[in-house]
Amino acid sequence: MNVKATLSPEDVARACADAMWKEDDASKGLGMELVEIRPGQATMAMTVLPHMVNGQRICHGGYIFTLADSAFAFACNSRNDRAVAAQGNITFIRPGKLGDRLVASAREISRSGRSGIYDVRVTAGDGVIAEFRGHSRVIQGTWLPDTDIKAS
Repeated sequence: MNVKATLSPEDVARACADAMWKEDDASKGLGMELVEIRPGQATMAMTVLPHMVNGQRICHGGYIFTLADSAFAFACNSRNDRAVAAQGNITFIRPGKLGDRLVASAREISRSGRSGIYDVRVTAGDGVIAEFRGHSRVIQGTWLPDTDIKAS
């Protein structure tokens, strides 16, 4: 079977996400859900649970950062290149509250050579909770067995 001829860029993104999700104990352990995956894009969600609130009784910023970082990771690994974060920066806009379903939507801004830039918006309902920007770096290896598969 010629895998290259049968997988669309969307299929490659899904297959890479499935392979990555299988090994992602951190995201699964926090109750995250991969809502959508496309080449250069990913949406993840997580509900704020009691152990995620801080002394102010709002969602600890580290959990919001982690959700955004996970969406960023799935977006930058969606083309069958293994990529890691080189840098991440977040701006908190309003607090997440106990019981909120946080949704992080990542999109590719730029990808050139081994470097990429991704923006992630974290929302709760109609309100924006945070804006995250991540810089990725491609490392050696691929997610899928055929190393020639690339999604454009």
